Amino acid sequence: MPKLKTNKSAAKRFRITGSGKLKRTKAYRQHILSTKSKKRKRHLRQSTMVSAAESKNIRLLIPYK
Repeated sequence: MPKLKTNKSAAKRFRITGSGKLKRTKAYRQHILSTKSKKRKRHLRQSTMVSAAESKNIRLLIPYK
């Protein structure tokens, strides 16, 4: 069986926690920040978990993490 290739864009976007869940950063924090409230930007700083339905597909992209 040959080695599987890792999707490098997915590997940069997702981290696997100790319990095996996928962690991701939130979107909408890159530009046009002056129109967003301080509270909204503060909450966007926090990372969150990927849903179980989507994590199955993402796992196929990063097989060795």
